Amino acid sequence: MKKTIEHIFAKPAAPGMVGDGFRVYNYFPSARTFNPQKISPFLLLDFNAEIDFSATDKIRGVGVHPHKGFETVTIAYKGSVAHADSTGNSGVINAGDVQWMTAGGGILHKEHHSEEFSKSGGPFEMVQLWVNLPKQYKQTPAKYQAITADKMGMAELANNGGHVRVIAGDFNGVKGPAYTFTQINMFDIRLNKNGTLTTNIPAAHNTAILVINGEVEVNGSKTPEHSFVLFRNEGEEITINATENSVLLLLSGEPIKELVASYGPFVMNTQEELLEAIQEFNSGKFGTLE
Repeated sequence: MKKTIEHIFAKPAAPGMVGDGFRVYNYFPSARTFNPQKISPFLLLDFNAEIDFSATDKIRGVGVHPHKGFETVTIAYKGSVAHADSTGNSGVINAGDVQWMTAGGGILHKEHHSEEFSKSGGPFEMVQLWVNLPKQYKQTPAKYQAITADKMGMAELANNGGHVRVIAGDFNGVKGPAYTFTQINMFDIRLNKNGTLTTNIPAAHNTAILVINGEVEVNGSKTPEHSFVLFRNEGEEITINATENSVLLLLSGEPIKELVASYGPFVMNTQEELLEAIQEFNSGKFGTLE
């Protein structure tokens, strides 16, 4: 049975700046009215649609800030992003790479354009996701996964239709390298014009597709560039036909059926836990980062 589409959302009306390096359209939570549980375990999706940054000696980005209780996932499509955090991890991801940071019990981090990209300038395109953690894992030690393009699972589609890079989960038997705390699928899909993809996603998974570039038909519905497709928890089969060369991000996950209490960079289950997280940050428990 085909998975039923609940709604196809257009790109939000206007972008906002995150720091001075990320010009993003927020697809959820702020720009949408659907119940957040409809997209659990995902909490936030920011899309930096392609934009040219001029060359500069100044490093653009977001300075040191805290997180607790969830994970951040940064997917680079064009340009390069540098990361550093209070556990001592640091690195640069380039086009096709992913940074997967587990804030867990608390961390400080910062994200910037890489020094090399800043000096050269050029097209920049990326997605950042926030992924919730179940209550039992909210105090897990912070960690960092650098997932380069060569580490991802690769599924070639029939008839030169394109390919799927599997970041997390399982696409038609091809598995991704990301460690996840709950069941999650995250697929970087590249379709050639007239290419077709068919896959099955569990009906119980909350599922969505973001059209990064191009135009496709999803289960027979026309889906323009930068659209966001939200599915109902009905059916399993998804078929995508590309009317032009296209890039898509498919997300699905087992919903976390717990209370969510959030304040800025902290996502917990209760207001009391939020206050505790703020106190921990203020007392320096998350470590130090220059």
